[in-house]
Amino acid sequence: MSDQKRKKDKKDSFWQKKSGKESSKHSDKLGRKAEKELEKLKQERDDLEGQYQRALADYHNLLKRVGKEKQELVKYANEEMLKQLLPVFDNLKLSLEHASGEEEESQWVQGVKYVVKQFREVLEENGVKEIKVSGESFDPEYMEAVEGDGEVVVKELRPGYTLNDKVIIPARVSVQPEKEKE
Repeated sequence: MSDQKRKKDKKDSFWQKKSGKESSKHSDKLGRKAEKELEKLKQERDDLEGQYQRALADYHNLLKRVGKEKQELVKYANEEMLKQLLPVFDNLKLSLEHASGEEEESQWVQGVKYVVKQFREVLEENGVKEIKVSGESFDPEYMEAVEGDGEVVVKELRPGYTLNDKVIIPARVSVQPEKEKE
C-alpha cells in the first residue's frame, strides 16, 4: 500500500471513531429528548382518554335522562285532557244518583250505568284512580277541605283523581274534628 493510501485510511478511521463517539453522545441526547417527548405524549394521551371517558359517560347519562323525561311526558301526556274530561264523568255519575226508584229500572238509566262502568274501566286501564276519602283522615296532598274544620273526612263533595299516583284533581271534602275519646 502506498503511504498516501495509509494516511487516508488512518484519517478516515480517526473520523469514524470521533464521529462514533459524537454520534453516541448525540444519540444519547436524542434518546433522552425522545423519551421525554414520548412521556409527554403518553401523558397527553392519558389525559385525552380520560376526557373521552368522562364525555362518553356524560353522553350516556344524557341519553338516560332524556329517555326518562320522554317516559314521564308520555305517562302524563293526557293529564290536561283528563282534567277536562273527569268533571263530565263526575256529572254522569251524579245524574245516576238523582234517578228515582222508578227510573232506576228504565233502559235509559241502565244504559247510562253501563257507560259509567265502561268509562271507569277505561280510566283505570290508563292509570287513573279515584281517591278514596270517606272516613279517612284529612290529607292535604290528596284532598281539599271545602267545609268544616278538623282532621276527619265526613263527606265527599267532589271526587278526586290520581294519574299514575300523581294527584291531578284533589278530592273536595267536608271535614270535622275527630271525636274525643272518653
